[in-house]
Parts: sequence; C-alpha cells; structure tokens
Amino acid sequence: MEDITLALNAAVRAGEKILEVYNDPNSDFSIERKADNSPLTIADKMSHEVIAEYLQSSSYPVLSEEGKEISYNERKEWQKFWLVDPLDGTKEFIKRNGEFTVNIALVEEGCPVMGVIYVPVTRTLYFGQQRVGAWKMELHDFGTGLTIDELKKQGVKIPVTDTERKFTVVGSRSHSNEETAAFIKKLEEEHGEIEIMSKGSSLKICMVAEGSADVYPRFGPTMEWDTGAGHAIAVAAGKNVTLADHKTPLKYNKENLLNPFFIVH
Repeated sequence: MEDITLALNAAVRAGEKILEVYNDPNSDFSIERKADNSPLTIADKMSHEVIAEYLQSSSYPVLSEEGKEISYNERKEWQKFWLVDPLDGTKEFIKRNGEFTVNIALVEEGCPVMGVIYVPVTRTLYFGQQRVGAWKMELHDFGTGLTIDELKKQGVKIPVTDTERKFTVVGSRSHSNEETAAFIKKLEEEHGEIEIMSKGSSLKICMVAEGSADVYPRFGPTMEWDTGAGHAIAVAAGKNVTLADHKTPLKYNKENLLNPFFIVH
C-alpha cells in the first residue's frame, strides 16, 4: 500500500475508534486531565494503537504524541518518518464541540511532504502531498478501504477561492495573547475591516489551506505533531508555513520538539 493510502486508511480507522469513546453515554467528560480512565486518554491510546498497527507495514519509524519517548540521538538519524497526533484538540474533545482531528504526516529531511487530517465527528478528510496537490472531502462510505484515486474523484481540490469574503484571520478557540492582537491590528491597517474566526485543533491550518481563511498566526506553544500534517496539506495547496519573519520555513525533527511561533499564509 502506498504511503498516502496507508495514512488515509489509518486516520479514518483511528477516527472510528475515537468516536466509540466520544459517543459512549458512559464517558465522563468532566475529567479534563489525562487521568488513566479519562475518555480523552482512552481515545488517545485507542487511536494511537490503530495508527501504529497500520504504519508498521511501512519501513519508516513513527514519532507520535502517544508513543514511547525517543531520544534525539536516535531520531536525528531518521531521513524519513511518520509524525502522528492520534487526537489533536484536547480542549475541543472535552468540550464536545467536534473540532478535534487525527493528524498523520510523513516527514522527509525535516520537511513534511505528505499529510492527512481526519475530523471524525463530521467525517471530513483533508489530504495533501508535495508536488501533487491537496484535497478535501466528506467521507460518506468508508467500506473496505480508501484508494487515493477514488478520493480525488470524490473530493474537491483545494484551495477554493472565495473573492466575496473579507480578509479573514483564523485563530485558536483556546489560546490568544498580546502578540496575536498586535498581529491582527497590523492586518487591519493593511486590509481595513477584517473577519476573525475561531477554530480548534489543526482545523485552523486546514482553513487557510482550503481558502476559507487567509492567515493563521500562532504566537503560542505547539508541538511538531500538532502541525506536521496541516503543514504538508497547506504547502500542497500552495500556501506557506513560516516563522514570524514570513520567510523561514518551519522545520521538523528538532532536538526540542516544541515549535517556534509561526504563521500559515
């Protein structure tokens, strides 16, 4: 199975497992920390296990938020690896607003070259590959498996341009600060009245990739697995993911997996 097909099937199957926990009437969503018996922890682990099972058939190692700690001495030798967030959007999951995702990226020499993001609640699938393009689709029938050719036929190639809307900034539902406010003020000086939208998890990057927002500034902490899949999709859609200087690309497999501040534009 080719890499993109493997990641697509892994993400959707993992999303099904997450929904089993999310839709369970016995799940206690008042537990916000990752206690061993919290729905979040159970869903995280189930999703990770499904993805790991799929990806073990490839020859690349896996770096996952829920996986074992891997030393930089080992990781720095990796030329190509899977970067996984089995459940991105902790606060969104607990709030039950549906804005959480499964993120799988393939990283090559510090750059995400392929990405898949699946939104279990809405069954929305985003995927993109370097030099190939990016697509979005609503997944109605999973059946026995997904093939890339079928998905391209069913999906919409992104971005889709909307010339009617105002200049749009998308930000986090859960994080805002002075740096973001200053960035938005500068945009207002440049573009006049702008629209500001909020979204959870990696969906903010997807909004820029698909053309429903123009920029996503992130002046707060994120980890590499939070952004890798979205980064790949955005670049495949012709967008840029850079540091706050608007030109230096965001890099991956660093010794410290914490991302610096960045902008998707």
